[in-house]
Amino acid sequence: MIESTKNSNKVAIAIIAALFFIFGFVTWINGALIPFMKTINELTEAQSYLVASASYISFVFMALPASYILNKIGYKKGMSLGLIVMGVGALIFIPAAEARTYWVFLTGIFIQGLGMTILQTAANPYITILGPIESGAKRIAIMGIANKIAGALGSLIFGALLLSGIDEVKDKLGSVSVDEKNMLLDTMADSVFIPYILMAIVLFVLGILIRKAPLPHVEAVEDEQGKEGETAKTNIFQFPHLWFGVLALFVYVGAEVMAGDTIIAYGISLGFSAASAKFFTTLTLLAMVFTYALGVILIPKYLKQSTALKISAVLGIMFSICILLTTGITSVMFVAALGIANALVWPAIWPLTLEGLGKFTKTASALLIMSIAGGAIIPPLYGRLVDARKEELIENGITNTEVLSNASTESYWILIPCYIIVLLFAIWGHKLKSWNIN
Repeated sequence: MIESTKNSNKVAIAIIAALFFIFGFVTWINGALIPFMKTINELTEAQSYLVASASYISFVFMALPASYILNKIGYKKGMSLGLIVMGVGALIFIPAAEARTYWVFLTGIFIQGLGMTILQTAANPYITILGPIESGAKRIAIMGIANKIAGALGSLIFGALLLSGIDEVKDKLGSVSVDEKNMLLDTMADSVFIPYILMAIVLFVLGILIRKAPLPHVEAVEDEQGKEGETAKTNIFQFPHLWFGVLALFVYVGAEVMAGDTIIAYGISLGFSAASAKFFTTLTLLAMVFTYALGVILIPKYLKQSTALKISAVLGIMFSICILLTTGITSVMFVAALGIANALVWPAIWPLTLEGLGKFTKTASALLIMSIAGGAIIPPLYGRLVDARKEELIENGITNTEVLSNASTESYWILIPCYIIVLLFAIWGHKLKSWNIN
């Protein structure tokens, strides 16, 4: 019976890893979409980062409804529904490209985000409670490897499809007539047709297949009564470590999205060609894959989840400072190195936050999923900081391109307070099991 359960769990882990591969692929193409959208829709820095906002803000709108849906239909059907909704979002890109209208593109990205919310609200707690809670970070690290390998592939594939020839198009835009410019941009926008049709087909097929997948039924262990007759908790607000975990995950996702989604545009702002910069997101994700692999080996046998989180937060602070103090390719490499700092944060925060929540696990998972909205807030805020700094320099009579590019570097300071909050959760926040601090 024990051996059968282990085999069943291995199959389940493989299936969930495939799902993490799917939404990793969809999520991390944003790095290529941001400069692509900026060009075809003639956007500012801040406006272009609404690509990330549209994707991640959906987690706020859908997380609690997703929790309700999962309580009604279960994890398995929830994962199927999430994939199908993502497929619908992919199809929206076709009329969006035809009209070359930014808000329609954002609508498609938002709908895909709704599907990913359902999928993640089901998949993350499922893999966390599929085995012992103390090895939850190890299982999520395995999921992370699948997620980030898919992200690296997605970034390369969509970078090649969407950014091919973008430098030549940008050079021509300032010297052609309005009609010629519109024709160039329309042709560039049409490049999304085939990849997004194929993506929709794959998502629909997987959504159907997951319904028949051999996934075992799992539920979180009920919270035990506390010591000395303390009664079991009766509502979600009695878990302070949960709320600290939600905050930590909020700022972490913002930092992770910054490392993956801004790096291509950052490289281009520093003077690298789009042909070279399209590989930068892949460097970030490969750094994460390497560190995930270390996590699988080290956690929990050699490294506690909380210790891994502390190390990650400290590295994040250090690499962020190095971004600010360096220039050119060195600075870009430190942005990529944030992948090392980020890799084990998500795997560690989930089990540390869900520990002991019992019947509140689905609701808590929804709150954690809502905190993914950090990816919608922090990158556009970075974009606003870059725009504001550039405007300040121009007002002071500085028009040198190299000096203006420093605005992109300086604005990475926003990462430092994010990692400080994660460090506080790792040291102290996850231990707050009661509001009574005596």
